[in-house]
Amino acid sequence: MFTDRLSRFQTKLAEAGIDVALITDDDNVYYLTGYYDYLHMEFGRPTILVVPKDGDTLLITPTIDLNSAKAAARVDRIAPWNDGMGNEWRDELPAAIRNAGRVAIEPGHMPPPVRSYVNDLVAADKITSATPILAEMRMIKSAEELQLARHAGKVATAMMQAGRLAIGDGVPEFEVAIATSQAGTRKAAELLAAHYDDGDMSPNTHFLQIMASGKDIVKTHHRASTRIMRKGEPVFLCFCGMTNFHRFKLGFDRTFWIGDADPDQVAVYEVAVASQKAALDALRPGVTAESVHAAYAEVIQEAGHEYPFRCGRATGFSFLEAPQLVTGDTTVIQPGMVLAVDGSVSVETFRAQVGDSFIITEDGWEPLTSHPKSVEEVIL
Repeated sequence: MFTDRLSRFQTKLAEAGIDVALITDDDNVYYLTGYYDYLHMEFGRPTILVVPKDGDTLLITPTIDLNSAKAAARVDRIAPWNDGMGNEWRDELPAAIRNAGRVAIEPGHMPPPVRSYVNDLVAADKITSATPILAEMRMIKSAEELQLARHAGKVATAMMQAGRLAIGDGVPEFEVAIATSQAGTRKAAELLAAHYDDGDMSPNTHFLQIMASGKDIVKTHHRASTRIMRKGEPVFLCFCGMTNFHRFKLGFDRTFWIGDADPDQVAVYEVAVASQKAALDALRPGVTAESVHAAYAEVIQEAGHEYPFRCGRATGFSFLEAPQLVTGDTTVIQPGMVLAVDGSVSVETFRAQVGDSFIITEDGWEPLTSHPKSVEEVIL
């Protein structure tokens, strides 16, 4: 899978007249090689994948991660570098890009020190972007990726069910986060053991739980806290970060109430559900991404609410991929895409959101996540 991706990427570089690409985004390094290192630029240790349009591929990575690179990276050569030794990661770059007419980088993902050094080596008019090529490659998922998506959906569904069961009067938010993390980890471990020969891939969830309750419900990306939930309060659960199975990401969220629901809040919630339904009614191959957003936004605005944020986005090995379901994105929806599609409404004292992920099929879509959303079923 990874060898094929690298080969296709090299072909696309040649077609675009690019001699060599320098890839520094962690997700793209993994997408092309199967290698991921958790200690990259945040610790001052960049990893750089050098991909010529033809010839051998090169992975420049810290010596501290060399054994992991040897085990995982599908590249022709690995060049380890050590802290404080010689010119560190800079040693290999001059030779790698020597005589290159055009060099592609990832402008939005290249660490500033690496970008500064590349700027010293390559004239500005010779630098171009590899991002559009990789975004297009990653837009349509392979059969292997779609299997990952389906399994990620199972992990997400297990987390949502566990979170639902943990919510209650007198329960602190962090207890819900513990329950969802345990459920997601156990489901991921079950799937890894049954379907994958990859002992190094961790099943553990590794993202702070997004949730909010009571008056904090209006804080979109609030993290689980020590706050005690009470009867009659709304509770929002979001797994858009925690649904990360075998590095494949999805979007998934629901709004609940404990015991009773305020009628005014329910009215807002029903608009959110209707807006997602409108988006899904519009979602199919051949339409534009922005038209799906328009269908969702129309429902929200006709109900008297403000123009909403984007309806959704593509996911995969990154939390955000192309296209986005938003005004201005004219990408045509195609089979094989994986999209998170939301319905959401915000007012001054309340916010409701429901969201799921879907595979685009030849004639519509296949749901990846599943949890009830009718008012009766989300009052706990």
